[in-house]
Amino acid sequence: MNAKRKRRHLKKKRYIIPVSIIVALIIFRLFLPLIVKNYVNKTLNNIPGYSGHVEDIDLALWRGAYTIDGLILINEEAQTDTPLLDFPKTDISIEWRSLLKGKVVSEIEMQSPKFNYIFEDQQDSTSVENADAEDWTKALTDLVPIDINRLQIYDGAANFVQLSTNPELDMFMQKINLQATNLSNVVNTEKKLPSNIKATAVSIGNGKVNLNGNLNLLKEIPDIDLDFSLEKANATGINDLTRQYAGVDFESGTFELYSEVAINDAYMKGYIKPMFINTKLIAKNDDGGLLKKLWEGFVGVFKFILKNQGTDTLATKVPIEGDLNNVKSGIFPTILNIFENAWINAFKNSVNEEINFEDAERED
Repeated sequence: MNAKRKRRHLKKKRYIIPVSIIVALIIFRLFLPLIVKNYVNKTLNNIPGYSGHVEDIDLALWRGAYTIDGLILINEEAQTDTPLLDFPKTDISIEWRSLLKGKVVSEIEMQSPKFNYIFEDQQDSTSVENADAEDWTKALTDLVPIDINRLQIYDGAANFVQLSTNPELDMFMQKINLQATNLSNVVNTEKKLPSNIKATAVSIGNGKVNLNGNLNLLKEIPDIDLDFSLEKANATGINDLTRQYAGVDFESGTFELYSEVAINDAYMKGYIKPMFINTKLIAKNDDGGLLKKLWEGFVGVFKFILKNQGTDTLATKVPIEGDLNNVKSGIFPTILNIFENAWINAFKNSVNEEINFEDAERED
């Protein structure tokens, strides 16, 4: 009888151990989202001068991923309640292709993220007492405990607002779709710019934005070689900006902007080429009588003299070059380029393809 009881006890013990392990794993799995959520909220609230929270965390252990729902980051010193970051859904997962190469890196996919930069709010944030504290951009990387190799953004938005002007300046980009790859240099390569970035967006005035280039994000000051274009934007979309700084409005026409920029060891070289096509200007003057008419006449003559009559385009090219602590734009070349477009050689509506990464090397 004692032998039978002993065998029964051993059988029960044999089942109790695995069942206990399974129950413990189930309990751990149930509480794991709460543990991760508390970690994320603690990370957000440890950023000096900012507070943040997430609504929910979903885990997908089978693919080594977690999804952050409703991430909000707010500047505590801000004049407004608008969050700096508003990320409805962020999916962070293991990149299996890199794992097969012996590298543990992650992929991040973001759905409809919003970045809201209000100038007055960020100026106030510089008064945070702890000057040596990490900024929010570095602190947010704590949310991803492994290197990031691929970043994908779908339907994002970036808003830049200045409240102190009259009217308020509101510059934005919507429908941002961005893909950046090889951010952590997972691929063994000797390229100086191993990472690639491509992005499209819609700007104010319903313009079409394209960004394409290569980067090296492993350096403290990243090296870059980027091309940027903004095409077929309705010129009336930038009236708040031109009214504030130039005293004119656009009644009609198209605004385009092209740029190439290279940064090599913190030295920048590039240009910005703005173009106003088939535009009609209206001078803004509070006086509704003779002064306004004289000002409108001056603006009209000025535009007529400086535009290319064949393409009906007013354009220039602004060269930019120098150490990042002292980047300079050439005023005299900028003025000359206005006349070159008007009287000598009409500028093309495209990136010039004249700036290479090697062009930004410092001269000894």
